[in-house]
Amino acid sequence: MIDFLLNGQPRHFAASPDTSVLELLREGLGQTGTKEGCASGDCGACTVAIGETGPGGQVRYHSANACITPAHQLQGRQLVTVEGLAQGVTLHPAQAAMVECHASQCGFCTPGIVMSLFTLYENKHEGETTSPAPLTPQRLEAALGGNLCRCTGYRPIRDAALSMNEYPEQPPPWRDAAAPAPKAEDADAAFAQPRTLAELVELRRRYPEAPIVAGGTDLWLEVTQRLARFQRVVDVTRVAELQVIEATTLEDGREGWWIGAAVTYSRLEPLLEEHHEAFAHLLHRLGSAQVRNRGTLGGNIANASPIGDTPPVLLALGSRLWLAGPEGERELPLDAFFLDYKKTALNQDKEHEGEVIRAIFLPRPEPGRHLRVWKLSKRREDDISAVLGAFSWRLEDGVMRDVRLAFGGMASTPKRAVAAEAALEGQAPSPGAFQAARLALAQDFQPMSDVRGSAHYRRLSAANLLERLRLVLLGDGQAQQGDHTDRDVMLHAYAH
Repeated sequence: MIDFLLNGQPRHFAASPDTSVLELLREGLGQTGTKEGCASGDCGACTVAIGETGPGGQVRYHSANACITPAHQLQGRQLVTVEGLAQGVTLHPAQAAMVECHASQCGFCTPGIVMSLFTLYENKHEGETTSPAPLTPQRLEAALGGNLCRCTGYRPIRDAALSMNEYPEQPPPWRDAAAPAPKAEDADAAFAQPRTLAELVELRRRYPEAPIVAGGTDLWLEVTQRLARFQRVVDVTRVAELQVIEATTLEDGREGWWIGAAVTYSRLEPLLEEHHEAFAHLLHRLGSAQVRNRGTLGGNIANASPIGDTPPVLLALGSRLWLAGPEGERELPLDAFFLDYKKTALNQDKEHEGEVIRAIFLPRPEPGRHLRVWKLSKRREDDISAVLGAFSWRLEDGVMRDVRLAFGGMASTPKRAVAAEAALEGQAPSPGAFQAARLALAQDFQPMSDVRGSAHYRRLSAANLLERLRLVLLGDGQAQQGDHTDRDVMLHAYAH
């Protein structure tokens, strides 16, 4: 059973473990304002707002794609849909602005757009208590980047967003309503929600076949696209130890942070913006706000996709993993985690059966170390990579040191280009050294052809990214100090 608030009204509903929020709304509760478009988290037509009560008792909302959000994750939370915004004939400012600006035509995508604007409006103070935070073009595009509209050309939608704050603030009466108290965890529940790492490990021991879900941004595509059915699911989003971001120093002296495996991209983003700007900017190309609000770093790693966006960056940074299982806990370099296509060091033998990722070590930037990240995809935003390159190095006395070159989309796993690294290590960034590195890529990778790119395209693209890196180094050497940042050479997601 799921106990939650729907537009302020208590709901108690039974659902199978593989039910999505969209399915629950439309087929179970008869709430059809939320639309199904792509059923894969791309179009935003199904956008809803999920509210969680913070330490101070205030509800914080985040937008989510209902089509790929597990319904059972609503337990003890608020769900807001387009039906719940108006109070009688009085529209919410997001709705009123859309009407005034003529921002709807066919109307199919409109409910999702309104819900994205609702979360933007309700969270506008961003920690301030008196005046709203400025609605910059970056914030607006980030909020609406996951909502597609084939009719309007987006200008009237943008106008509506910019004019929302001109309307009187009339909070819905249920805005800060208390969600149902968390229920006691049933270890035999078909949708298990452990609260501690020990409970999670025990569930993995008892039900090794049950898939683990955090954000569901990839796993739930098995349901919507391949029509898979799950008899049992283990949800890690309530595990306290997996929600922690903790500063640490490793035994080798490196400083950084342990990032809990269930920490979402949205929570991680401020830390990356302060310390790894190129990595932070990549998140805006990884997925929409709806995806970043749900997806997790641990899930992107455990999924072990060869075209996952974050693993190559973490490989270039020299990240480590903290694993936990019935036999205890251990650390290992991320390099040693990916074994083959969709095969990892988790559960690789009887000694490590039942293991889960507890946390990921994100190194603090070292003085003089640089990071560049470039992603190639058919769409500039919200698309899967064809090739992604992440490069880290130090320039010491005119030569490159500690070179780490990692790629996604070039092999059956995210992988470092060790032969190309060796060709650059200890060398000045000359055309000859980079020519040797480009030739060495043939030793590192034998990419495959698929719908996102041919093997030839991938080989050429990887070589061109190395040439781009050489030109960046050449430009940095000729520029005045401070003229370049790690972000300057990103393939920007936005036109600002």
